[in-house]
Amino acid sequence: MEREKLGSRLGFILLSAGCAIGIGNVWRFPYITGQYGGAAFLLIYFGFVALFGWVGLSGEFAFGRLTGTGPIGSYAYALRSRGKKGGGVLGAIPLLGSLGIAIGYAVIVGWVVRYCWGAVSGSLFAVGSEEYFGQITGPFGSLLWHGVVVLVTVLVLARGVLQGIEKVNRIIMPAFFVLFLVVAVYVGFLPGAAEGYRYLLIPQWEKLLDPMTWVMAMGQAFFSLSITGSGMIIYGSYLSKKEDIPRAAMQTALLDTCAALLAVFAILPAVFAFGMDPASGPPLIFITLPKVFAQMPGGRFIAVLFFLSVIFAGITSLINMFEVCAEAVTTHLKLPRKAAVVLVGALAFAA
Repeated sequence: MEREKLGSRLGFILLSAGCAIGIGNVWRFPYITGQYGGAAFLLIYFGFVALFGWVGLSGEFAFGRLTGTGPIGSYAYALRSRGKKGGGVLGAIPLLGSLGIAIGYAVIVGWVVRYCWGAVSGSLFAVGSEEYFGQITGPFGSLLWHGVVVLVTVLVLARGVLQGIEKVNRIIMPAFFVLFLVVAVYVGFLPGAAEGYRYLLIPQWEKLLDPMTWVMAMGQAFFSLSITGSGMIIYGSYLSKKEDIPRAAMQTALLDTCAALLAVFAILPAVFAFGMDPASGPPLIFITLPKVFAQMPGGRFIAVLFFLSVIFAGITSLINMFEVCAEAVTTHLKLPRKAAVVLVGALAFAA
Protein backbone atom coordinates (compact mmCIF):
# COMPACT_ATOMS: atom_id res chain seq x y z
CA MET A 1 0.00 0.00 0.00
CA GLU A 2 1.45 3.37 -1.06
CA ARG A 3 2.28 5.66 1.83
CA GLU A 4 0.21 8.84 2.08
CA LYS A 5 2.14 12.06 1.35
CA LEU A 6 1.65 15.61 2.52
CA GLY A 7 -0.06 17.93 0.06
CA SER A 8 2.36 20.88 0.03
CA ARG A 9 5.51 22.41 1.47
CA LEU A 10 3.44 24.84 3.54
CA GLY A 11 1.46 21.92 4.94
CA PHE A 12 4.68 20.19 5.96
CA ILE A 13 6.15 23.32 7.57
CA LEU A 14 2.99 23.95 9.59
CA LEU A 15 2.85 20.27 10.52
CA SER A 16 6.43 20.07 11.75
CA ALA A 17 6.13 23.47 13.45
CA GLY A 18 2.98 22.21 15.16
CA CYS A 19 4.95 19.24 16.45
CA ALA A 20 7.67 21.53 17.82
CA ILE A 21 5.37 24.25 19.15
CA GLY A 22 3.70 22.96 22.26
CA ILE A 23 3.02 23.70 25.89
CA GLY A 24 6.79 23.79 26.42
CA ASN A 25 6.88 27.02 24.38
CA VAL A 26 4.19 28.77 26.39
CA TRP A 27 4.68 27.18 29.80
CA ARG A 28 8.31 26.15 30.27
CA PHE A 29 10.05 28.66 28.02
CA PRO A 30 8.76 31.84 29.76
CA TYR A 31 9.63 30.71 33.27
CA ILE A 32 13.03 29.31 32.22
CA THR A 33 13.75 32.66 30.53
CA GLY A 34 12.65 34.42 33.71
CA GLN A 35 14.85 32.25 35.92
CA TYR A 36 18.03 32.42 33.84
CA GLY A 37 18.57 36.02 32.93
CA GLY A 38 16.10 37.15 30.29
CA ALA A 39 18.02 38.58 27.31
CA ALA A 40 21.25 36.72 28.14
CA PHE A 41 19.40 33.42 28.13
CA LEU A 42 17.70 34.29 24.82
CA LEU A 43 21.02 34.99 23.09
CA ILE A 44 22.34 31.55 23.99
CA TYR A 45 19.02 29.91 23.15
CA PHE A 46 18.99 31.41 19.63
CA GLY A 47 22.42 29.92 18.95
CA PHE A 48 21.39 26.43 20.02
CA VAL A 49 18.14 26.60 18.03
CA ALA A 50 20.08 27.51 14.87
CA LEU A 51 22.52 24.64 15.46
CA PHE A 52 19.92 22.01 16.30
CA GLY A 53 17.59 23.18 13.55
CA TRP A 54 20.27 22.90 10.88
CA VAL A 55 21.76 19.60 12.06
CA GLY A 56 19.15 17.79 14.16
CA LEU A 57 15.93 18.57 12.33
CA SER A 58 17.51 18.13 8.91
CA GLY A 59 18.84 14.74 9.98
CA GLU A 60 15.50 13.52 11.31
CA PHE A 61 13.52 14.76 8.31
CA ALA A 62 15.99 13.09 5.95
CA PHE A 63 16.01 9.86 7.96
CA GLY A 64 12.21 9.61 7.87
CA ARG A 65 11.99 10.43 4.17
CA LEU A 66 14.68 7.86 3.33
CA THR A 67 13.02 4.99 5.19
CA GLY A 68 9.40 5.98 4.61
CA THR A 69 8.37 4.77 8.05
CA GLY A 70 8.46 5.57 11.77
CA PRO A 71 11.16 5.02 14.40
CA ILE A 72 10.95 1.20 14.59
CA GLY A 73 11.36 0.73 10.84
CA SER A 74 13.90 3.55 10.55
CA TYR A 75 16.20 2.26 13.28
CA ALA A 76 15.89 -1.28 11.91
CA TYR A 77 16.91 0.03 8.48
CA ALA A 78 19.92 1.87 9.92
CA LEU A 79 21.32 -1.17 11.73
CA ARG A 80 20.43 -3.60 8.92
CA SER A 81 22.37 -1.46 6.45
CA ARG A 82 25.42 -2.17 8.61
CA GLY A 83 24.75 -5.86 8.90
CA LYS A 84 23.39 -5.67 12.45
CA LYS A 85 20.15 -6.66 14.12
CA GLY A 86 18.09 -5.18 16.92
CA GLY A 87 17.26 -1.87 15.29
CA GLY A 88 13.53 -2.43 15.77
CA VAL A 89 14.00 -2.88 19.51
CA LEU A 90 16.13 0.25 19.65
CA GLY A 91 13.50 2.18 17.70
CA ALA A 92 10.80 1.08 20.13
CA ILE A 93 12.49 3.04 22.94
CA PRO A 94 11.67 6.54 21.62
CA LEU A 95 8.28 5.19 20.54
CA LEU A 96 7.45 4.15 24.09
CA GLY A 97 8.85 7.48 25.24
CA SER A 98 6.41 9.29 22.92
CA LEU A 99 3.51 7.26 24.32
CA GLY A 100 4.56 7.99 27.90
CA ILE A 101 4.89 11.71 27.19
CA ALA A 102 1.53 11.71 25.37
CA ILE A 103 -0.18 10.20 28.42
CA GLY A 104 1.03 12.99 30.72
CA TYR A 105 0.70 15.65 28.04
CA ALA A 106 -2.97 14.86 27.46
CA VAL A 107 -3.62 15.40 31.16
CA ILE A 108 -1.92 18.83 31.13
CA VAL A 109 -3.77 19.91 27.97
CA GLY A 110 -6.96 18.85 29.76
CA TRP A 111 -6.04 21.22 32.59
CA VAL A 112 -5.60 24.04 30.08
CA VAL A 113 -9.00 23.28 28.53
CA ARG A 114 -10.60 23.50 31.97
CA TYR A 115 -8.78 26.79 32.64
CA CYS A 116 -10.09 28.14 29.33
CA TRP A 117 -13.64 27.14 30.28
CA GLY A 118 -13.07 28.66 33.72
CA ALA A 119 -12.11 31.94 32.04
CA VAL A 120 -15.22 31.81 29.85
CA SER A 121 -17.58 31.00 32.73
CA GLY A 122 -15.81 33.21 35.30
CA SER A 123 -15.23 30.30 37.72
CA LEU A 124 -11.47 30.74 37.32
CA PHE A 125 -11.70 34.14 39.03
CA ALA A 126 -14.29 33.18 41.64
CA VAL A 127 -11.66 31.51 43.84
CA GLY A 128 -7.91 31.88 44.37
CA SER A 129 -5.72 30.42 41.64
CA GLU A 130 -4.10 28.01 44.11
CA GLU A 131 -7.51 26.67 45.09
CA TYR A 132 -8.62 26.39 41.45
CA PHE A 133 -5.47 24.50 40.53
CA GLY A 134 -6.00 22.19 43.51
CA GLN A 135 -9.51 21.40 42.27
CA ILE A 136 -8.38 20.28 38.83
CA THR A 137 -5.40 18.25 40.04
CA GLY A 138 -7.41 16.31 42.63
CA PRO A 139 -8.83 12.80 42.00
CA PHE A 140 -10.95 12.90 38.81
CA GLY A 141 -10.76 16.69 38.94
CA SER A 142 -10.17 17.04 35.21
CA LEU A 143 -11.30 13.65 33.85
CA LEU A 144 -13.97 15.12 31.55
CA TRP A 145 -11.57 17.64 30.01
CA HIS A 146 -8.89 14.97 29.64
CA GLY A 147 -11.41 12.83 27.75
CA VAL A 148 -12.35 15.72 25.47
CA VAL A 149 -8.69 16.31 24.55
CA VAL A 150 -8.08 12.64 23.74
CA LEU A 151 -11.31 12.41 21.72
CA VAL A 152 -10.52 15.49 19.63
CA THR A 153 -7.02 14.18 18.90
CA VAL A 154 -8.35 10.76 17.89
CA LEU A 155 -10.97 12.30 15.58
CA VAL A 156 -8.34 14.40 13.80
CA LEU A 157 -5.97 11.47 13.32
CA ALA A 158 -8.70 9.11 12.17
CA ARG A 159 -9.21 11.30 9.08
CA GLY A 160 -5.68 10.60 7.89
CA VAL A 161 -2.63 12.69 7.08
CA LEU A 162 -4.05 14.97 4.40
CA GLN A 163 -7.67 15.36 5.53
CA GLY A 164 -6.91 15.19 9.24
CA ILE A 165 -3.47 16.27 10.44
CA GLU A 166 -2.46 18.64 7.63
CA LYS A 167 -5.87 20.30 7.30
CA VAL A 168 -6.22 20.90 11.05
CA ASN A 169 -2.69 22.33 11.33
CA ARG A 170 -3.42 24.76 8.50
CA ILE A 171 -6.15 26.24 10.72
CA ILE A 172 -4.74 25.82 14.22
CA MET A 173 -1.20 27.09 13.69
CA PRO A 174 -2.13 30.47 12.12
CA ALA A 175 -4.83 30.85 14.80
CA PHE A 176 -2.23 30.22 17.51
CA PHE A 177 0.01 33.03 16.22
CA VAL A 178 -2.88 35.47 15.76
CA LEU A 179 -4.27 34.87 19.25
CA PHE A 180 -0.91 35.18 20.94
CA LEU A 181 -0.09 38.32 18.94
CA VAL A 182 -3.33 39.91 20.17
CA VAL A 183 -2.43 39.05 23.77
CA ALA A 184 1.15 40.33 23.36
CA VAL A 185 0.00 43.65 21.86
CA TYR A 186 -2.59 44.14 24.60
CA VAL A 187 -0.03 43.42 27.32
CA GLY A 188 2.33 45.96 25.74
CA PHE A 189 -0.03 48.79 26.73
CA LEU A 190 -0.18 47.82 30.42
CA PRO A 191 1.48 50.27 32.85
CA GLY A 192 4.72 48.72 34.03
CA ALA A 193 5.11 46.36 31.06
CA ALA A 194 8.21 48.29 29.96
CA GLU A 195 10.13 46.78 32.87
CA GLY A 196 9.47 43.34 31.42
CA TYR A 197 10.72 44.44 28.00
CA ARG A 198 13.92 45.78 29.56
CA TYR A 199 14.44 42.43 31.24
CA LEU A 200 14.00 40.65 27.91
CA LEU A 201 16.00 43.03 25.71
CA ILE A 202 18.89 44.23 27.89
CA PRO A 203 21.25 41.34 28.68
CA GLN A 204 22.56 40.71 32.17
CA TRP A 205 26.02 39.80 30.88
CA GLU A 206 27.07 38.13 34.13
CA LYS A 207 24.49 35.41 33.40
CA LEU A 208 26.67 34.28 30.50
CA LEU A 209 29.24 33.15 33.09
CA ASP A 210 26.71 30.87 34.78
CA PRO A 211 27.03 27.32 33.33
CA MET A 212 23.38 26.59 34.16
CA THR A 213 22.26 29.34 31.80
CA TRP A 214 23.98 27.48 28.95
CA VAL A 215 22.72 24.08 30.09
CA MET A 216 19.11 25.24 30.40
CA ALA A 217 19.20 27.11 27.07
CA MET A 218 20.58 24.02 25.31
CA GLY A 219 18.02 21.76 26.97
CA GLN A 220 15.14 24.07 26.09
CA ALA A 221 16.23 24.29 22.43
CA PHE A 222 16.60 20.50 22.24
CA PHE A 223 13.21 19.94 23.88
CA SER A 224 11.42 22.67 21.96
CA LEU A 225 12.48 21.38 18.53
CA SER A 226 11.46 17.81 19.46
CA ILE A 227 14.87 16.41 18.59
CA THR A 228 15.05 12.58 18.94
CA GLY A 229 11.39 12.48 19.89
CA SER A 230 10.54 10.46 16.72
CA GLY A 231 7.88 12.99 15.76
CA MET A 232 10.05 14.61 13.12
CA ILE A 233 11.04 11.21 11.72
CA ILE A 234 7.41 10.26 11.18
CA TYR A 235 6.59 13.58 9.50
CA GLY A 236 9.71 13.25 7.37
CA SER A 237 8.35 9.90 6.15
CA TYR A 238 5.36 11.75 4.66
CA LEU A 239 7.63 14.25 2.88
CA SER A 240 7.96 14.39 -0.90
CA LYS A 241 11.35 13.51 -2.40
CA LYS A 242 11.40 16.93 -4.08
CA GLU A 243 11.42 18.99 -0.90
CA ASP A 244 14.50 20.91 0.29
CA ILE A 245 15.07 19.40 3.74
CA PRO A 246 17.59 21.93 5.22
CA ARG A 247 15.33 24.79 4.17
CA ALA A 248 12.28 23.09 5.70
CA ALA A 249 14.23 22.43 8.91
CA MET A 250 15.27 26.06 9.32
CA GLN A 251 11.76 27.32 8.55
CA THR A 252 10.41 24.98 11.22
CA ALA A 253 13.01 26.21 13.73
CA LEU A 254 12.17 29.83 12.88
CA LEU A 255 8.42 29.32 13.42
CA ASP A 256 9.07 27.50 16.68
CA THR A 257 11.30 30.34 17.91
CA CYS A 258 8.73 32.97 16.89
CA ALA A 259 6.08 31.10 18.88
CA ALA A 260 8.32 30.94 21.95
CA LEU A 261 9.15 34.65 21.67
CA LEU A 262 5.48 35.59 21.29
CA ALA A 263 4.75 33.65 24.46
CA VAL A 264 7.55 35.16 26.49
CA PHE A 265 6.80 38.72 25.28
CA ALA A 266 3.14 38.23 26.18
CA ILE A 267 3.70 36.65 29.58
CA LEU A 268 6.74 38.23 31.26
CA PRO A 269 5.82 41.93 30.68
CA ALA A 270 2.40 41.17 32.18
CA VAL A 271 4.07 39.50 35.16
CA PHE A 272 6.30 42.56 35.67
CA ALA A 273 3.36 44.94 35.22
CA PHE A 274 1.62 43.48 38.26
CA GLY A 275 4.70 42.95 40.41
CA MET A 276 4.74 39.16 40.19
CA ASP A 277 7.89 37.04 40.24
CA PRO A 278 9.19 36.31 36.69
CA ALA A 279 11.16 33.37 38.12
CA SER A 280 8.15 31.74 39.76
CA GLY A 281 8.85 28.48 37.91
CA PRO A 282 6.35 25.82 36.83
CA PRO A 283 3.36 27.48 38.63
CA LEU A 284 3.69 30.49 36.28
CA ILE A 285 0.93 29.55 33.83
CA PHE A 286 -1.51 27.91 36.26
CA ILE A 287 -1.14 30.02 39.42
CA THR A 288 0.72 33.26 38.69
CA LEU A 289 -0.93 34.22 35.39
CA PRO A 290 -4.55 33.81 36.60
CA LYS A 291 -3.70 36.34 39.33
CA VAL A 292 -2.39 38.68 36.63
CA PHE A 293 -5.52 38.22 34.48
CA ALA A 294 -7.74 38.87 37.50
CA GLN A 295 -6.14 42.31 37.99
CA MET A 296 -5.86 43.22 34.31
CA PRO A 297 -8.48 45.42 32.60
CA GLY A 298 -10.31 43.09 30.24
CA GLY A 299 -8.40 40.25 31.84
CA ARG A 300 -11.17 37.70 31.46
CA PHE A 301 -11.23 38.13 27.67
CA ILE A 302 -7.43 38.02 27.46
CA ALA A 303 -7.41 34.89 29.63
CA VAL A 304 -9.77 33.16 27.18
CA LEU A 305 -7.53 34.08 24.22
CA PHE A 306 -4.41 33.02 26.09
CA PHE A 307 -5.65 29.60 27.19
CA LEU A 308 -7.25 28.96 23.79
CA SER A 309 -3.90 29.56 22.10
CA VAL A 310 -2.21 27.22 24.59
CA ILE A 311 -4.82 24.56 23.75
CA PHE A 312 -3.98 24.92 20.06
CA ALA A 313 -0.28 24.50 20.79
CA GLY A 314 -0.92 21.48 22.99
CA ILE A 315 -3.24 19.71 20.55
CA THR A 316 -0.81 19.99 17.63
CA SER A 317 1.97 18.40 19.68
CA LEU A 318 -0.37 15.71 21.03
CA ILE A 319 -1.46 14.86 17.47
CA ASN A 320 2.17 14.21 16.62
CA MET A 321 2.75 11.95 19.65
CA PHE A 322 -0.37 9.92 18.87
CA GLU A 323 0.58 9.72 15.19
CA VAL A 324 4.01 8.22 15.97
CA CYS A 325 2.36 5.46 18.01
CA ALA A 326 -0.56 4.89 15.61
CA GLU A 327 1.78 4.58 12.62
CA ALA A 328 3.75 1.88 14.44
CA VAL A 329 0.58 -0.06 15.28
CA THR A 330 -0.64 0.22 11.68
CA THR A 331 2.69 -0.76 10.13
CA HIS A 332 3.84 -3.51 12.48
CA LEU A 333 0.60 -4.91 13.94
CA LYS A 334 -1.29 -4.52 10.64
CA LEU A 335 -4.31 -2.85 12.22
CA PRO A 336 -6.41 -0.42 10.13
CA ARG A 337 -5.53 3.21 10.76
CA LYS A 338 -8.74 4.09 12.58
CA ALA A 339 -8.46 1.07 14.88
CA ALA A 340 -4.82 1.94 15.62
CA VAL A 341 -5.72 5.54 16.46
CA VAL A 342 -8.55 4.43 18.76
CA LEU A 343 -6.22 1.97 20.50
CA VAL A 344 -3.60 4.67 21.14
CA GLY A 345 -6.27 7.08 22.37
CA ALA A 346 -7.70 4.45 24.71
CA LEU A 347 -4.25 3.77 26.17
CA ALA A 348 -3.59 7.47 26.69
CA PHE A 349 -6.94 7.97 28.41
CA ALA A 350 -6.88 4.82 30.57
CA ALA A 351 -3.34 5.38 31.80
